[in-house]
Amino acid sequence: MADPITIVPDEVLTGEAVALDVQPLGFFLRAVGTLIDLLVGVAVLLLLAWASSWMLGQSVVDASASGILGIVVIVLVTVVLPTAVETLSGGRSLGRLAVGGRIVRADGGAAGFRHALIRALVGVLEIWMSVGAIAALVGAFTPRSQRLGDLMAGTYCQRTRTPVLPPAAPGQPPILAGWAQIADVSRLPDPLARRCAQFVAQAAQMQAVPRARLAASLAAEVTPFVAPVPTADAEAFVRGVVALRRDREYAALMLENERVARLVPPR
Repeated sequence: MADPITIVPDEVLTGEAVALDVQPLGFFLRAVGTLIDLLVGVAVLLLLAWASSWMLGQSVVDASASGILGIVVIVLVTVVLPTAVETLSGGRSLGRLAVGGRIVRADGGAAGFRHALIRALVGVLEIWMSVGAIAALVGAFTPRSQRLGDLMAGTYCQRTRTPVLPPAAPGQPPILAGWAQIADVSRLPDPLARRCAQFVAQAAQMQAVPRARLAASLAAEVTPFVAPVPTADAEAFVRGVVALRRDREYAALMLENERVARLVPPR
């Protein structure tokens, strides 16, 4: 019998039973995006109300139809416009573009007209009539900051701006490849290990003279913990020690994980 699939809150299970690691937009950014959309909606509502008043004043529209015209304007701003924007833009709006989010289905697929319409209809109550209070209350207690309209439509707001990955860690200098096979590097004091790692990460941005001076100082501090000491310049020596410690610690961690996995009985 196959092991059950465990899905963590930030994963989406596709139709092929593949778990995707996706990031929902956080509550604060979601609230900011909603506020922007609400302000845009209010601006459009005021503009249409002014246009309606102008038409009534110019006798373009019969005064008896003013109530119907007001209802049409409200429905247009609160339901028709959000539905059209969300459908045509693939789940985006001005507010969500500003904060880096888009509305998708609960399975990660693109949301369509039906989802946008349900969200807009429910939004009349939870955003417009309650000034966002219901949306904020529901979103604060749902795992993906989903508002009531999302829960009813089966959608959530997905983060579209992924954080920049850190640069790859520098490897072992080629000149020290043979030394790395036989070197014995004992544990460095934590402050020294941190300073060496910071130097390797920031050396490219340093000027030549302070870079060489700092490399020589670090090499002198690291030498008592290394045997044999390679015949290389100070910076290559420090880079080699940092890379060797990282690779060996990673290998030890993987070995420990394998041992723990063998101790855990199969389900």
